[in-house]
Amino acid sequence: MEVFLKEYLSIIRLEKNLSENTAASYKNDLTALIRYLEDFGIKDPSEITYKHLSSFFKAINNIGLTSSSAARYYSSIKGFFLYLVKSNYITNNPVEKLSSPKLKKSLPAVLSVSEVDSILAKPETEDKLGLRDKAVLELLYACGTRVSELTDLKISDLFFSEEVIRVFGKGSKERLIPIGSSAINWITKYLAESRTLLQKDLKSENYVFLNNRGKKLSRMGVWKIVSRYSKEAGIKKEVHPHTFRHSFATHLLEGGADLRAVQEMLGHVDISTTQIYTHIDREYIKQVHRDFHPRG
Repeated sequence: MEVFLKEYLSIIRLEKNLSENTAASYKNDLTALIRYLEDFGIKDPSEITYKHLSSFFKAINNIGLTSSSAARYYSSIKGFFLYLVKSNYITNNPVEKLSSPKLKKSLPAVLSVSEVDSILAKPETEDKLGLRDKAVLELLYACGTRVSELTDLKISDLFFSEEVIRVFGKGSKERLIPIGSSAINWITKYLAESRTLLQKDLKSENYVFLNNRGKKLSRMGVWKIVSRYSKEAGIKKEVHPHTFRHSFATHLLEGGADLRAVQEMLGHVDISTTQIYTHIDREYIKQVHRDFHPRG
């Protein structure tokens, strides 16, 4: 089983261009299944039945696994068995009889425009780190980026004359996101007055946002920035970087923005909808951002 797993992971890393975190999730999920099946003396995938898989999901539900985690396990296992069938390692797919776990739908936390403004007003911009934090928060809200997209952002990805930034999302898919004048102004100020003080030639490379040691700002660093200023602003909700992403999308839609344009900005790449977005004019998307984003 572990030989098949190693082969499968190597192939999907190349085919799907998976990030290290996603590949690790696949490996952990499938390793958990393999360990569980070993208790039944099963070491060959052709011996696995629907009952074994059903029993496995009952076991992980009994230990309190969330519905989203159970759904991720299902996705990992489904992909693995499809690979085994296509590779002619097994003839029957036991996952076909298995129902996918039902996700509990919960609405993500969203900040009001006034709450966002109160958070953005908190950093002390006379301080080099405060100015950096202000630029980070402005970009999170202006562009709705994922944390990894923000931390991986390089100076060569900033096209301020065209009012866009370039990010590389899931699967290293490249997209351009409109950016408003407020964020442009603060990032420009940060680059001129703060980054020059934080920069250390070899360590800093070309990354936009740096920590106090001159290295690329980490995901945890962004979480700490968001958490700190949300508390200082007296926000009672649980606020994390993704909350800014939800708020970005919600405020655009509440303002009347076109749903397809917002999905393009967010970089949602669901196969059934991707084709809809590929023909949207860039100028139109930028205009939607200018017209409907509170700080556009």
